[in-house]
Amino acid sequence: MTEHARQDPVPIPAGSVDSMLAMAARAPSIFNTQPWLFRVTRFKIELYPDPGRRLRSDLGGREMVISCGAALFGLRLAVRSLGYQPVVRLLPDPDQPRLLAQVRLGEQAPITEAEKAMIDALPHRHTHRGPFSPGPLPRGMLIRLQHDAVAEHAALALIDTQVDYSRLSAIVAQAARAASADERARADVRRWVRLPGNTERDGVPASAVGAQHGAAEPGRLAQRDLDLGRGIAGVTADGPPPAATAVLITSADTPLDWLRAGQALHRMLAHAASQWVFANLHSQPLEVPTSRALIRSRLGLPGAPQLILQLGVAHTAMSTARRPPAELVQSALHH
Repeated sequence: MTEHARQDPVPIPAGSVDSMLAMAARAPSIFNTQPWLFRVTRFKIELYPDPGRRLRSDLGGREMVISCGAALFGLRLAVRSLGYQPVVRLLPDPDQPRLLAQVRLGEQAPITEAEKAMIDALPHRHTHRGPFSPGPLPRGMLIRLQHDAVAEHAALALIDTQVDYSRLSAIVAQAARAASADERARADVRRWVRLPGNTERDGVPASAVGAQHGAAEPGRLAQRDLDLGRGIAGVTADGPPPAATAVLITSADTPLDWLRAGQALHRMLAHAASQWVFANLHSQPLEVPTSRALIRSRLGLPGAPQLILQLGVAHTAMSTARRPPAELVQSALHH
């Protein structure tokens, strides 16, 4: 998507701003932190991170920026829902490193059936920590998800050999053990995993916390311990394992790549959810550059790993709450 220099600027419809931001906010984010802020002007919407929502273990802000990239794809879908092509500039001002993107309305174009299907799937798209249905993914799904990643300047590497899966599983399990002993990681869990009865509109609800097992089940990677011995787990992973494991990769490992990874992630997840395919996301093993380098080396990946996905079919609609649009713009106006 590029600037159309001769096109007169199109105003953002004032009556559509709330619905646009609400759609953007349906994006996935680490721990459902929703670490994004928007600044709305007459002709553009700007995207900023909210550092107050960054995980303590996310020292470089990589996961926060990936989450913001996912919200950016949601905002692009919102523009498409209005019948316009989004015109997007990533990291548009070197003097404002916190300004992640600017989005304008471009040329008019009818929404496609594929885009409409993704929008319709947003309310039930969720990170799936429970059991999957038996059987493979819909025919052709993995190839279509790989195309989605490529369209966003990323790639989806399938882990489809037992050797590679065993290597990845060992690294993920080691990262899970290390995080269990890391006070920063435990503090993130205590801050963002909600206790039963909590009504906050962010964080991981107890109903989405998976029960912990001593070891990962066959075909299922070890998960981050969100319970911390509190007995709040609301779901069990007992049942068929995921149907596929993949790693989302980018050509480099810069903030620009993180934004691209977030857009690719949301595009894939929205597309998958339109056919009731969901992902269990694993970010913990990739939180530090040395771990990312290890996974890249051990799996022979042709790029920087940004996120691990385990995909499967599930006929559930366990979407988590989102903050209202008013909370997403108020602070950004001061930047």
